[in-house]
Amino acid sequence: MRRTSAQRSGSTPLTAIDRRSLLGLLAAAGFSPLFPGTAGADEQNVWLTTARLASGQFAAIGLGGDGGIAFSRELPGRGHDIAVAPDRRRAVIFARRPGRFAIVIDLADGNAMQRVDAAAGRHFFGHGFFSPDGRLLYATENAFDAEAGVIGVYDVADGLRRVGEFPGIGIEPHEALLLADGRTIIAADGGILTHPDFGREKLNLATMAPALVRLDRTTGDVAGMARLDPALHQLSIRHLAADRSGAIWFGCQYEGDPGDMVGLIGRWRPGERPELLALPEGTTRALRQYVGSVAANRAGDRIAVTSPRGGLIIVLDAASGTIVRTVSQADVCGIAPGLDGDFLASDGRGGLLDASGRRTEHDGLSFDNHLRAP
Repeated sequence: MRRTSAQRSGSTPLTAIDRRSLLGLLAAAGFSPLFPGTAGADEQNVWLTTARLASGQFAAIGLGGDGGIAFSRELPGRGHDIAVAPDRRRAVIFARRPGRFAIVIDLADGNAMQRVDAAAGRHFFGHGFFSPDGRLLYATENAFDAEAGVIGVYDVADGLRRVGEFPGIGIEPHEALLLADGRTIIAADGGILTHPDFGREKLNLATMAPALVRLDRTTGDVAGMARLDPALHQLSIRHLAADRSGAIWFGCQYEGDPGDMVGLIGRWRPGERPELLALPEGTTRALRQYVGSVAANRAGDRIAVTSPRGGLIIVLDAASGTIVRTVSQADVCGIAPGLDGDFLASDGRGGLLDASGRRTEHDGLSFDNHLRAP
């Protein structure tokens, strides 16, 4: 494994704040809504994403129910995913790895409300979520000099001040989600070591060890960890969704031999061994060893995965794991629950596609990896 100059000179501590103070704050952030009964954002803003504009600038994009642009607000760099507050009044756009910014936007009009920069020695992995009451924001981060991933914890009421972090989640917690119980966090440790000194270069492909990690939101304690077969150690677990039964669906990208035939879509019930779906060989090959996003529909009975490299959407029945349908869409990656109980997909050519096959084109836009329904 390639070592950085920072690694040779030693690593920084993972937690720079008193654990007792952090636990007190976590305990205070309960499970009831912070703003009960509020209507949230303008109902015209149905989906959120990021995009590259024709000018080359990057922006946060709000989409209306008809697929039209509700707002477009420039970002300081390329965005990745979005965390939406429970009251639907604001959202946080995270920078794409190894970016260091997070931008808070008002969902009524898309105006930027605040910028949050990653702590020293950290950068964002591009994903995050709020506590059920909206008082805390959690973000997956790279503590790069320590070769470790963490989940940073931010106090919303105190101007998104960073109040601590959860260590022990491997080296690359990419996407993390909070389950319906409001307490259990599931993190996808992709297992790929990077350091900003080397951009997006992958430094440990021979020794990767991806995992699914379960931890307690109120304490930060790791409650369980699951790995795939050791022969699949180069199968990076990256994106997650939970179905209505509580099963966790995950999408992967394979860093091994391009000629290998490897499953990329899996399901995990905590306490059991994760399983990879045995899809038809032609479908697996069509994914081209890369899944870009995973989403559940609003009912939680269907799961969709996308592959921008393969230009493919796969919709699965969550109970049986069987394919409901596949759809070809060039450079597709963003996927989110649609208005009809199914899904809406976005692509890098400015296109949106719903379950009925209706396509909306936005010339001059290149939609990025993720699409969120507030």
